[in-house]
Amino acid sequence: MAHVNTVREFDLDSPWLVEGLPGAGLVGKIACDHLVEQFEMEYVAGIHCSGLPKVAVYRGEDSTVRPPVRIYADETRDLLVLQSDIPVSPSSAGDFSGCITNFVLEHDATPIYISGLDEERTGVPEVYGVGVGRGTDLVAEAGIVPPREGGLVSGPTGALLATAEERDVDAVGLVAQTDAKFPDPEASRAVLRGGVAPLTGVEVETDSLVEHAEEIRKAREQLAERLQNADDESSRAQPIRGFQ
Repeated sequence: MAHVNTVREFDLDSPWLVEGLPGAGLVGKIACDHLVEQFEMEYVAGIHCSGLPKVAVYRGEDSTVRPPVRIYADETRDLLVLQSDIPVSPSSAGDFSGCITNFVLEHDATPIYISGLDEERTGVPEVYGVGVGRGTDLVAEAGIVPPREGGLVSGPTGALLATAEERDVDAVGLVAQTDAKFPDPEASRAVLRGGVAPLTGVEVETDSLVEHAEEIRKAREQLAERLQNADDESSRAQPIRGFQ
């Protein structure tokens, strides 16, 4: 049965929760890894779901073993981050999204779900905003433009947005232009600067994402390859044409 195992109590006032599941361009994952690192966020909970592989994660210079999908908190910024070191199978997305949504409701959080849109771009990647419930107003108030054309968000992130809509949970979706075949730190920086910051009021240094883009790409290439070769479809946004 899916559940969240809280390992440290935390006190936040109607926090934002930023989701970083691996998906197209690893946009959300790179952004959330950066938030956790820059703010030195504290690990507070592990996600346990029947659809997640039974694997253990450890870090260099650290003997502590943790689950592959975790939640971190920053009490000074009223911020939660969902960090994942593994792709979540869409076949298990229903169980997973229900578990995360229960956590969101329990902590009166407003989730920000992130997807990459495989779309040609010139210059800085465009970031689009969609919303569920009050999330639509939050996107507009933050000055985040809606997508230019209709589309859908698939995979686990799509399931999270669909569950929010089904259960009347306020939620925001950020969709960033990306090259889906490769890790895309520039798209992650665009999401942080043009999406997360105006929504949450939390500013984070992002220049290092692009300065160390090559290093980040190399570090994430193996995970990106696993996503491309996966039998199930990973999280991504894609346009719908011809039948709207």
